[in-house]
Amino acid sequence: MGMAKKITRKRNLCFYLRIYRKILAQDLKSKMNYRADFIISIIGMIVSNLVGFVTFYILFQNFPSINGWTKYEMLFLYGFSLVALTPVQCFFDNNWNLRFMVRSGDFIKYCFRPVNIFFYFISEVFDVKGLGQLAFGVGTLVYAWQFLQLNVTVPVIAQLVLYLFAASLFMIAIMNFAAATCFWIQNSGYVMVIMFRFKDYAKYPASIFNKVFRGIFTFFIPIAFIAYYPALTILRPDNVPILSWISPLIGLAFFYASYRFWMYGARKYSGTGS
Repeated sequence: MGMAKKITRKRNLCFYLRIYRKILAQDLKSKMNYRADFIISIIGMIVSNLVGFVTFYILFQNFPSINGWTKYEMLFLYGFSLVALTPVQCFFDNNWNLRFMVRSGDFIKYCFRPVNIFFYFISEVFDVKGLGQLAFGVGTLVYAWQFLQLNVTVPVIAQLVLYLFAASLFMIAIMNFAAATCFWIQNSGYVMVIMFRFKDYAKYPASIFNKVFRGIFTFFIPIAFIAYYPALTILRPDNVPILSWISPLIGLAFFYASYRFWMYGARKYSGTGS
């Protein structure tokens, strides 16, 4: 184990990108052997998100705005949240299998390879359903963008990409924390499900909730950072709270904390031989 850890520290980013490219290629090849399942998965994700899109239209047939938020601003948040949630859907879906591997003892295989345990485990699964979510999210963003008549410039697009990336880190971190509880809690699946359910609140502006829930969704379970705070920099640039501007830094710190928590659990597991 000591030698493996020393070798792991010497691996650079290019090494892991090469390894991941090969793992991803093999995973996609195996999935393409079942093309019907591949296509149905993507279509299913699009249809499920289309239901949410229709829900907004039904809602705004009766209400011209919700706490000052118009239909197209809400659609912008919805599209923003879908794109921001895509990375956790595509690249980190194997977290759902972590509790089963820990319980069965199969997780031990990840502890004796000369690569980062977290990278090795997460990279084994790529969920293609996320591609359907990405397509629908981008389409919703573009649709709302046109009606809101937002500027389309290189700085604005670069800002959008930056804050989408920052937003994605929050949901990834939430699921990392939730998944890693399996190293201490036997029935941790409930934690995963509950945390994942919170993503449904990401498409709503935090300002529509009362102070208690707004505080929870900002400082304890930071769902508001998946769309609301980062999207404000694009939607309402003249009235942006400091939390919106620094969300990339908060996202990086939150993701790093979740990674360290995940790795702490993994090392505890390998150390005890459980």
